[in-house]
Amino acid sequence: MRLTKYGHACVRIDNGDGALVIDPGVYSEPVSFDGVAAVLVTHEHADHVDLDLLRAARERNPELTVHTHPALAAELGDGVRAVSPGDTFTAAGFTVRAVGGEHAEIIDGLPGCPNVGFVVDGVYHPGDSLFVPSEPVETLLIPAAGPWLKIGDAIRFARAVRPHRSFPIHDGVLNDLGLHQFDAWLGDEEGIGYSRIPLGDTVTL
Repeated sequence: MRLTKYGHACVRIDNGDGALVIDPGVYSEPVSFDGVAAVLVTHEHADHVDLDLLRAARERNPELTVHTHPALAAELGDGVRAVSPGDTFTAAGFTVRAVGGEHAEIIDGLPGCPNVGFVVDGVYHPGDSLFVPSEPVETLLIPAAGPWLKIGDAIRFARAVRPHRSFPIHDGVLNDLGLHQFDAWLGDEEGIGYSRIPLGDTVTL
């Protein structure tokens, strides 16, 4: 299984003939859609789903499946599959479980929108949440920056999940200094196998 890091919160997972992309937002690259059979979207914010890119990808490939929470699925229209926390389904040949359910709070209950995390054959993408799933996680994608997050939150999240390996996501708003600071803190954390995937690079899991 191969994991490719694209812009901000977007990753692609390939295994044999199957490929899916998670959270291809406005800071992501259109190439992330090339050859994928499924798209998983954690929530509706533009940094997690570029509606124009998604629409174009569906026009190019009418068999492309899209999975997201029920409210966004209804907004996106026909052919989009609604999933709720606790659901297990197959996408592009991968076994996927939906977990979580709520976006992390920034302040005063905001943004107050749904957020569904996805565990894809042991790879966990939490979207904009720090929900700890019940099942073991081999590979954790750790949010690195956002108005709802500080480094201490990310460390506590990684400690709670206890993955074999972890990589940062949601880092498009960080400059080089911010990236270095996050890597230094998480890299010092034992037992989570932390490392950074350079933008556009692929690792074998």
